[in-house]
Amino acid sequence: MLALIAGQGGLPATLVAALAERPLVCSIEGSTPDALTPDVVFRLETLGSLLADLKTRGVTQVCFCGGIERPSVDPSKLDAATLPLVPIFMEALSQGDDGALRAAIRIFQDSGFDVQAAHEIAPHLLLDEGVASQAQPYDAADQDALVGDTTLAEMGAADLGQACVIRDGAVISREDDAGTDAMLRALPPSDARKGMLFKGPKPEQDRRVDLPTIGPRTVESAAQAGLAGLVIEAGGVIVLDRDKVIEALDRHGMFLWVRTRGS
Repeated sequence: MLALIAGQGGLPATLVAALAERPLVCSIEGSTPDALTPDVVFRLETLGSLLADLKTRGVTQVCFCGGIERPSVDPSKLDAATLPLVPIFMEALSQGDDGALRAAIRIFQDSGFDVQAAHEIAPHLLLDEGVASQAQPYDAADQDALVGDTTLAEMGAADLGQACVIRDGAVISREDDAGTDAMLRALPPSDARKGMLFKGPKPEQDRRVDLPTIGPRTVESAAQAGLAGLVIEAGGVIVLDRDKVIEALDRHGMFLWVRTRGS
């Protein structure tokens, strides 16, 4: 039996829709998924009890999906089953996102669960390499994409984000904890279609969790910012509502280039 450890956004509901049998949906308090009612809501302070409950229910596999706000820990709410885990997740909370996610995977694996990636459950979430839109990348897009490769490598080394905006060979914005859509909304609006949103996973991240995601809202935000298109890493970026994404791109005359890193 599969359990989703579900965070914010549309990915958890997309996975539920893709599965023949509904999984158990668990969400951490304060990070409720879109369009989906969780079966279990838990706090970090009761994680040990959640692990025991999952075993009782017959869960053998888990999938982390959706965005999760970094939780605070209230020592007064720790239960007995969670006390042995405190050193692990306190260390994790002191690290960046990658360190915290690695610790989460370790806790679930050490408890006997198999950790599945979202794209293993729903392979259609990843697009094949190539241009998925009617519009084609502009002439200098390959050079801008190489700048994106270097920039994401630098950002990944510092655990600082998975996206940037490039125009005329220069990085004009980098994603932070607020996310891609917030970065795009902060750009001055423009009627001219110029530059790209470049998005991909961190170079060394565990691809079972926290793969970057785009959806129709990403396209609309990029269009409002006047970008000519989006470049995403092949095999490394989840695309939600693929048909709506491509429809929005074609409506705005924007491109979507699914590209192998370094190509």
